[in-house]
Amino acid sequence: MREIAVVLFIIFASVLLLLFGVSTLSISYYEADIFYNESNAVHYLVKLSCALFGQNDYALRVPFILLHALSAFLLYLIGKSLLKREIDRVISVLIYVMLPGAISAALLVNSAGIIIFGTLLTLFYHQREQKTLLYLTLFLTLFLNVGFVILYFLLFFYAISKKDPTLMSISLVLFALASYMYGGDIAQMSEGKPRGYFIDTFGIYAAIFSPLLFLYFIYVEYRILVKGGKSLLWWLSFGAFIASLLLSFRQRVPVEVFALYLIIATPLVVGVFFNSYRVRLPKHRKLHKFLATVVILSLAFNSVLVYANQTLYPFFKKPSNHFAYNYHIAKELAKILHKRGITEVQIYDEKLALRLKFYGINESDEYALISSLGGDIAIRYANKKVANFEVFKKNLN
Repeated sequence: MREIAVVLFIIFASVLLLLFGVSTLSISYYEADIFYNESNAVHYLVKLSCALFGQNDYALRVPFILLHALSAFLLYLIGKSLLKREIDRVISVLIYVMLPGAISAALLVNSAGIIIFGTLLTLFYHQREQKTLLYLTLFLTLFLNVGFVILYFLLFFYAISKKDPTLMSISLVLFALASYMYGGDIAQMSEGKPRGYFIDTFGIYAAIFSPLLFLYFIYVEYRILVKGGKSLLWWLSFGAFIASLLLSFRQRVPVEVFALYLIIATPLVVGVFFNSYRVRLPKHRKLHKFLATVVILSLAFNSVLVYANQTLYPFFKKPSNHFAYNYHIAKELAKILHKRGITEVQIYDEKLALRLKFYGINESDEYALISSLGGDIAIRYANKKVANFEVFKKNLN
């Protein structure tokens, strides 16, 4: 009971931090395009949420925060059969909710949260040998997102290794159906001129995990490959990692999709670490303690940077170089326009126009809004000016 209470507290604290994170973000053009123009699972999810709770940033992002919380608890349940001790399972959940990749999946409007939750639900039912629910979950994921094609592909090879003809047949059929249904989207995953992106792929993985933890993840995957103990979770994380590296030798890989199958491997990372830690005498554990401390502190530091992202602008000479720049400005600009009684304005930047539409600023010919260094509308974060706009009434005569 105490263990579950601690896990729930960690998840609850993570949700509170994510809700604070929502207050620092505006809708991006990519998210606005999903909200208004696309017709996929993410679109219908955010549309439903905004219909129920109003068209605002919290309603836009809360579905993915809830998926994050459910995924973290599923990861804990999955870890119960992989990790023997309570502290191991608790730390596994703690590391997961602190991963930059998991935080991004919870805060941003995209399919990442859906893919993580669907994959963990698949793992959960497989682990408990609830085959009917497992196959039903796999079938439902077919209609959610193209990213699940990776799951079907890796499940097929796992089924071969386990000599499971039923799972092999189902995963193969689902892979074929997904390839047919999402052929264009799959083709887009590998668009661009053939060239190597191997180093770029490593760099993105390091950012999603944090560099030191990513290096240890590689060691864990290799150690399990050599020593044994190849669970379905290992097959998914290792298979996605190797597949992304092989593809990156000749094309750009959607690392953000493959990474979703890696960040759920925290139980494996924690398990290998503590197995190595506990077989040593206390006097020989100093290196392990040091590495664990550095990893946790680096994750905490990265988390703080994500949640307090607006305070970083003074460190950027060019505001547009800020990693969250595309998720800023629109909300604050809309508030200023509303205060001036302007709800309709001609905007020459189509992307900004779509973003402002979410906040109730529609297009008309009476007023015009332009980006201008000398404009009287200044958007500031941490006392640094990051954007200037000018709004004026047009002469329609």
